[in-house]
Parts: sequence; C-alpha cells; structure tokens
Amino acid sequence: MKAIWRSYIEASLILKITIALILGIIVGLIFGPDASVLAPFGDLLLRLLKFLIVPLVLFTLIVGVNQSKMGDLGRMGGKVFGYYVLTSAFAIIVGISVASLFDPGTGMTLDTSEKFEVPENPGVTSVILSIVPENIITAFSELNLLGIIFTALAFGIAISALRSSKEYGELGESVYNVVNGLNEATLNIMRVIIQYIPIGIFAIIADVVGNQGADALIELGSMVGVLYVALIVQLVFYIIFMILSKVNIKQFFSKARTPMVTAFVTQSSSGTLPITLDAAKNLKLSKSLYGFSLPLGATMNMDGAAIRIAVSAVFAANVIGDPLSFADMLQVVLIGTLASVGTAGVPGAGIIMIATVFAQVGLPMEAVGLLTAIDVLVGMGCTALNVTGDLAGTSIINKSEAKRKKEQPIAK
Repeated sequence: MKAIWRSYIEASLILKITIALILGIIVGLIFGPDASVLAPFGDLLLRLLKFLIVPLVLFTLIVGVNQSKMGDLGRMGGKVFGYYVLTSAFAIIVGISVASLFDPGTGMTLDTSEKFEVPENPGVTSVILSIVPENIITAFSELNLLGIIFTALAFGIAISALRSSKEYGELGESVYNVVNGLNEATLNIMRVIIQYIPIGIFAIIADVVGNQGADALIELGSMVGVLYVALIVQLVFYIIFMILSKVNIKQFFSKARTPMVTAFVTQSSSGTLPITLDAAKNLKLSKSLYGFSLPLGATMNMDGAAIRIAVSAVFAANVIGDPLSFADMLQVVLIGTLASVGTAGVPGAGIIMIATVFAQVGLPMEAVGLLTAIDVLVGMGCTALNVTGDLAGTSIINKSEAKRKKEQPIAK
C-alpha cells in the first residue's frame, strides 16, 4: 500500500490529472446521473481551494509589496490594468469575427413562451466601490477579492513603511517575518492539497458528464464549436504576444497546464487561484507582480467570458433572423468590455454579462435561457482561457519589467 501511495505522490501531476479526466468521462458515460454520488469529492476539492484563497492572496501580496518600491508597484499596476482592458476588448472582437464567419444559430427557432429571470447587474460603480470594504472580516468571509487585494496592499505598504523607519524598523521587520512565515506555511498546505486535485477532478468530470451527457452538445453544437474556435484564436494571440515578449512558451505551458485544466473542470477562476499562484511561483515570476495581478485577473480579466458574450450575441441575432449590423457589433464590443468588468466576482457572472449586452443591443432575453442549456460546456473553456490570459499577461509584464531593470543605468 505504501508503495502505491509513493508511486502516486511521485507521478507527474499533469499525468494524474489526465488519467482522472479520462476515467471521469468513462464513469460519467457508463453510470449517467448515478455518477452524481461522486459529487461530494468534487465539492471537497472546491472547498479546499477556496479555503486557501484568502491566506494566499493576503500573505503573498503583503510579502510582494515589501519586495518592491512604491513606484515599481504603480507602474506594474498600470501595465496590468491596461493589459486586461486591451485583451478583453480584443477577445470580443475575436468572438464577433469568428462567429460572423461561421454564423451559429442560423436555421434554429426560439421558443418565445419560455421566460428567463436575469440576475441584476450591479454595475461598474458598485464594483469600484467594493474595492474598499466596509468591514475587513466581511470582505474575507464573502471572498471579495478586490477588497482583499486592497486590504493586503494597505497593510503591505504600512509594514514596508515601518521597516524603513528609524523608530519602528525592528518592529516592522518582526511583523514582516511573521507574515512571511505564514506565507510559507500556506504554501506547504498548498503542496498537500495539490495531491488531492486529480481525485476531485475525476469526481467533478464524472458528475458533469453523467448529468449533462452529449444531448446539450448535439442540440447546440454549432454554438459550442464556434465558441471553442474563438477561444483557440485568442490562445494563439497570447502565444504570439508571449513570443514577441520573449517568454519561453514551452516552459510557460509546462507550468500553466495544471491551472488551465483545473479551471476547465471547476469552472472557477477564483477557485483555481491557489493553483494559478503556485504556477506563477514555479515560473519564477516576480512575487510583487503576480501577488496582485493574478487575484485581480481572477476578478476582472475575463477574456473567455468576453468571447462568450460576442458569440452569444451573434448566435441570438441569427436565431431571430436579424444578423448584427456593424453598429450593433461596435456596441457589443464597447458594452461587453465594460460588462466584463462590471460583473466581476458576481455569481452567474457569465449570464449577467450576456443579458446586459442583449438588453442594450435589443436581442431577446429568451435566448439567454436557451444558452443556459450549454452553460457547463461553454463555461469550462471560457474559464480555462480566463486563467491562461491572467498567467500570460503576468508573464509578459514580468518580462518587460526584467528588461527595464537591465536597461536602467547603475547608480554610481
């Protein structure tokens, strides 16, 4: 038994995840809805990952802030935000272009008697205000990532100020050492949880395949197929951008594939965050950069969701026999980019974003209900791309920062 356990521990994580995926599909197809008996094991994985989000983000960011100058943090923050807005807009353009080329939904009819309740969109202003939490404990308990990032930055800067002061330098150093120790302890817990990931993924896939089956994929196959083509095009864009930035592509995907697969299965960017942070550490990226770029990306950067908005809009327009005009497409790009930020961190964010755009462009809400039938199949690919985009952007910015430091003249 010990030999089997040792072999499991020493085996490649991606090999274990691949086997788990295959076994999960087989079990789901064989047992159908009965495979849901395995669901608790999948729920346990999600709980373990979410359990680590707060300490990982908090301690990693505080430690990262104390390894950089304030000017460097501001510059990197500007680059991160600019990258996220740019790629979100580009993702919607990619989605519209690919969907317009293949015209999904043409020939389908819409059941207008079916009503769909759309969750309320909190809007951009509400999201911006949520950056500063009214209560730190509430921010942690409600997993308000923007609030947690703000808290970590505030305390990180305060500890950095203490360390650099003459009066409280020793105290500041002691506080920093405690936080750094807690950060290392969190990473040790992470290493243990990583060993459970294949088991959780097996359970989630078996449950999804058993309940979803191939029916939804066949019924709305054109929509799913076109969306995945658009996701691949966006992935190629990342690769080209990384090559131009001289990021090692082979090394990137060798480390990024675990969070990509985990995001694909769990459909949760924030839930995958501990794995994504671990991948950034293995890529040897700057802790002061990925400590805030990845949590921020898990909340605000949704390139996969942006593509989903675009393809869904073209699909709905084709279903009602009224293809989008050029002006409509521009509206989708502008509103979709804002919506992808304005619904950050909200449960059912994908549906809210689609409904927001549909309302502005004049597309039927009944189509939103139709699209929920393939929500799981679509959500998997979109979430995997979201996480890939976060890591790709962080790698690109990390490379530009390293280049900048090399080009800076050495002070005499």
